[in-house]
Amino acid sequence: MSGLAAIFAADILPILLIATVGYLLAQYAGAQVKTVSSVAFYALIPCLIFHLLVTSTVSGREVSQMMLAAVLVITAMAVVGLIAGRALKLSRSETSAFLLVVMFSNGGNYGLPLVSFAFGPVALAHATVFFVTGSVLTFTLGGFLAAAGRRSFRAAVIGVLNMPVIYGALAAVIVINTGVHVPDAIMRPITLLNNASLPTMILILGMQLQRATLPKRPGVAVAAVAVSLLVTPFIALALTHWLGITGPARQAAVILSSMPVAVSTTIMAIQYDIEPDLVTSTVFLSTILSPLTLAPLIAYLG
Repeated sequence: MSGLAAIFAADILPILLIATVGYLLAQYAGAQVKTVSSVAFYALIPCLIFHLLVTSTVSGREVSQMMLAAVLVITAMAVVGLIAGRALKLSRSETSAFLLVVMFSNGGNYGLPLVSFAFGPVALAHATVFFVTGSVLTFTLGGFLAAAGRRSFRAAVIGVLNMPVIYGALAAVIVINTGVHVPDAIMRPITLLNNASLPTMILILGMQLQRATLPKRPGVAVAAVAVSLLVTPFIALALTHWLGITGPARQAAVILSSMPVAVSTTIMAIQYDIEPDLVTSTVFLSTILSPLTLAPLIAYLG
């Protein structure tokens, strides 16, 4: 137990303390989470994606493995989410919200710092690729799911095309494939915004936790938390074994898959008004309970 306590204190507690600052800002300083979320959504996250892609040192084979792992984990969780949603007899909007929270984990503002603290820079390099893949899917497929919960198919597609992260990833792919040198006048502000993205997203996490309310169907939120924290780790362990992913890459993939619900889902839930009470409460519960599952998982992988 002392080993788990040490893991919590060294790897998890620092992240939760920053989230607590965000909670206090929202509670006592009147900070508006929607404004800060818009800053992250339109400015910081696209720069984060671009910077992580163009500066990655992971080999091409390892990149492919991590990308495939991310896609397979999210796909498997979509299947689990659909089965659970049908069993729970969810409405269309509730199903979209449920899929959002079980498919997409908090790999950025919680997962990347945690992998860095727990396993070091080599694992972090692999985690970056996994996170970027998951982020692109979160803000494209996830954005489509959020929009589809309230809108027509055409409107949902248009909503996805309005996702700034797509253009950050596209710009990075162009730079990587063409070998174009990005001038310092452009790269330096991108780097500064990239550096601001993770702490800002942790603050958003805390600010969102302050907004957490009891959902209309608490049982649905509890089910989503159980799927996210208890089912996903076993799926990630099985898939990484099947893909032959070992060492730091396995540590990164399993931990990022097993994180609590992504704070970005709350951003999309607010943007598209897709069951925000359910999404926010699930983020809150999964984040608060996550040390109970993450500390043993870190000990096992370590």
